[in-house]
Amino acid sequence: MEEKDLSHVKTTDYAGSLAKNFLYNPLTAVLAVFLLTMGYISLEVMPREEDPQISISGGSIIIPAPGLKPKEIEKILVEPLEQKLREVKGIEHIYAMSVDNVAIINVMYYIGQDRESSNLKLYDKVMQNMDMMPKNIMMPMVKPFDIDIDIPIVGVAFYQKEKKVSYPRFLQEVQNLKKDISALDNVAKTQLKGDHKQQYNVEVDLAKLKGYHLSLGQVVQGIQAIAVRVPSVKLNTQDNKLVVFGLKNAIDSVEDVENIIVAQYMGSPTYLKDVATVKDGVNVQNKQSASIIFKDGSEHEQITLSVSKLAGTNAVFVANDVQKLLKENKSRLEKLGIACVITRNYGERANEAVNELVHHLVITIVIIAVMLVFFLGWRESLIVTFTVPAILAITLFIAYLTDQTINRITLFAFLLSLGLLVDAAIIVIENIHRHMHEHGSEERDMDELLITATDEIGAPTNVATLAIILTMVPMAFVGGMMGEFMKPIPYNVPVALLASLFIAYIFTPYLGKKLLRLKDTDGHEHCCTIEEEIKAKEGDK
Repeated sequence: MEEKDLSHVKTTDYAGSLAKNFLYNPLTAVLAVFLLTMGYISLEVMPREEDPQISISGGSIIIPAPGLKPKEIEKILVEPLEQKLREVKGIEHIYAMSVDNVAIINVMYYIGQDRESSNLKLYDKVMQNMDMMPKNIMMPMVKPFDIDIDIPIVGVAFYQKEKKVSYPRFLQEVQNLKKDISALDNVAKTQLKGDHKQQYNVEVDLAKLKGYHLSLGQVVQGIQAIAVRVPSVKLNTQDNKLVVFGLKNAIDSVEDVENIIVAQYMGSPTYLKDVATVKDGVNVQNKQSASIIFKDGSEHEQITLSVSKLAGTNAVFVANDVQKLLKENKSRLEKLGIACVITRNYGERANEAVNELVHHLVITIVIIAVMLVFFLGWRESLIVTFTVPAILAITLFIAYLTDQTINRITLFAFLLSLGLLVDAAIIVIENIHRHMHEHGSEERDMDELLITATDEIGAPTNVATLAIILTMVPMAFVGGMMGEFMKPIPYNVPVALLASLFIAYIFTPYLGKKLLRLKDTDGHEHCCTIEEEIKAKEGDK
């Protein structure tokens, strides 16, 4: 299409200027394809979560103070340090606790504070004031809260379907998988729950203990004497040298434990096996356990592996990586009689929530298109329908550039603004439609009609859109948990509304040029411009 000189067409608003500049611009179609492509890519690569991840910062300061009483700790440690911590900007609450030999100060920052920056400021403030602490005070320990990564996104229940291996071997296999999962990209934290540590259990027979005239303390001392893992050290040697020697893994089996000497009487040793029964098992002192129950009524003791992700990463990708790793080890585990069930998949839920809302967005766009067919016509409806995905594409692309995630609140913001997004395009196309059907329109140039119609509604449409944006801006300044949770709405709705203006002013006249036709006095459609109509008639001759 040859570019036409439209310099004689006067405009009074940015709307008309945009329409005139892009009406014959060869990059207009390229821009449309670029926007839709970037929007689709942003939708696919943006991190997906079910809910926004709220940043909660804080930390604990633990100060060992040997020999000091709670009152002394409060006066010489807690109160002075509290005053210094008040100098740190962003601290909302300080809670202190003084007990014998230790002081614990918990600090909570305002919601939304950057966790890494908050932890650094807290550590710096404590280290800067070490000179004000008494000499006998030990080095304080600053332990930050990691609430961002404490919420698991995947839970896997491991259980022994068949008792082919011992429980310690079963536990070792789960621990090996835990190490492999911890090495996956964007995995922040892995934990095992319901596991029992391997140990040798000594069940003392009190009757035999009494028969050998032994006390339980002698049995404990005998076991402790051989169970230490560190090498023995002798300091005061003749040549003033340090001699270190160790014993190679003194306990390798149940027999090694049974042969521990707990007492001697007149040169005759008493072994542990004489007064107790030794078993290779798990820590029976841990009464906590978990079981998985199936619909057929079968029940198995389980070990739960929970996996957390790094803040701002894609829950779907992390969950899929965990599933892939489990699938790769499935056959090996089955040979050992070990099975696993995913009991929590936050990534799948997040993906389903995003896909469901995207599906509803598509349904809403179709409803708008069908409705406009009856009021304006199918060509006008097609033009307005195109503007909606273009606007959403711009909004998604900007959200991706600003490190946002796709979650239920983000997509709710899109649904909330969807009815507002088509306003500008409908106003433009309706005014074009009015100009095309008013008396004498058949004598007008189509290009001038498109630019004039767009320019006329520019000022009122800009003011109306700005008014709606201003109603959303105050929501960005809401504090606390609710403000942080609903933040995607004031971030994305104004962007979508501004994008709707530019899309309406650029692409609505451009598509109108392609799809709409003026009618002559006989009611027949003719080409968009008088020059093109003359050329068409000459071709017919």
